[in-house]
Amino acid sequence: MTRRLLGAPVAAPRPVTLPVRHRQGPRAVPALVAAVLVTLCALAACALAAAAPAQAAAYRYWSFWQFDAGSGAHAGRWVYATQGPSVARPEEGDVEGFRFSVSEDSQDAAKPRGTHDFAAICGGTRGEQGTKRIALVIDFGTAADAPRGEAPPAARTACARVAPNATSADALAAVATPLRYDSNALLCAIAGYPRTGCGEQ
Repeated sequence: MTRRLLGAPVAAPRPVTLPVRHRQGPRAVPALVAAVLVTLCALAACALAAAAPAQAAAYRYWSFWQFDAGSGAHAGRWVYATQGPSVARPEEGDVEGFRFSVSEDSQDAAKPRGTHDFAAICGGTRGEQGTKRIALVIDFGTAADAPRGEAPPAARTACARVAPNATSADALAAVATPLRYDSNALLCAIAGYPRTGCGEQ
């Protein structure tokens, strides 16, 4: 039926039909929760992996040490040498050490074991004019540090009597041959140990 208003025909309003949304059944809720939990677990795993520190590489090598017999902050302790043995020039009465081990850096490196007393090491070596005496502690490390198929010799000490301008490498060569170096002058072996390898992981 049609009404007239101000002469214009107007159709009677029709009932509006709204779309019906389908409600999620009871089975859809657990599935949604499971998906959320999986996502959260994955994010947590990624966060943990990002936060975990990277493991530093460890190397098997000979470290070089100098014993501080003075009265400073490092007195009475082994100090990691700041120069290589081919550059360092010890003086009469100095004590130096070499230790073979597996370590990451100087902070992690193992110190030489055994006596570090100059008199105990060089007491039987008479000093001569035009020479100097250097006490050396040579620690071949432990079985855990040894390359596969090799066994470390027992640690030992030696007194090197060398020329006044001799380096630490000269002193070591006087008492612990054969020595082996690589092309970069890195000390690879003392007294033939180890037989192969040089500073590998």
